[in-house]
Amino acid sequence: MKFFSENENDTFELGEKLASKLSGGEIILLDGDLGAGKTVLAKGICKGLNIKETVTSPTYTYLKEYFGKLKVNHFDLYRIEKEEDVFELDLKHYLYENAVCIIEWNKFKNLKGKIISVKIKILPHDKREIEINGVSL
Repeated sequence: MKFFSENENDTFELGEKLASKLSGGEIILLDGDLGAGKTVLAKGICKGLNIKETVTSPTYTYLKEYFGKLKVNHFDLYRIEKEEDVFELDLKHYLYENAVCIIEWNKFKNLKGKIISVKIKILPHDKREIEINGVSL
């Protein structure tokens, strides 16, 4: 499914809508260039799951855990170069908890389970095209 976002608020609201379809165990892969809106979408998902904490990109910590209606494991693997580095950081076991995993800059290979793929493309005039596969909204 393709959606078009006019601004950050639209992207945030799409994240909230996506959250309403989650039950735990999903792995959401966020793909897009730097500044595309991956973290904005993640914030919307977390808001939709009643997470009260301020959600930020875990670029320097690689993983942040949030608790609301469901547990959320939010990964940002931008600084990781290869999958072997993910193993060294012992992050893979977080994927298969009964939590929603949101992954920015995915480096994991051969993921299994309920995979939701989100591709965010920057369009002219700061608009976004957001393609979501793996769930119906």
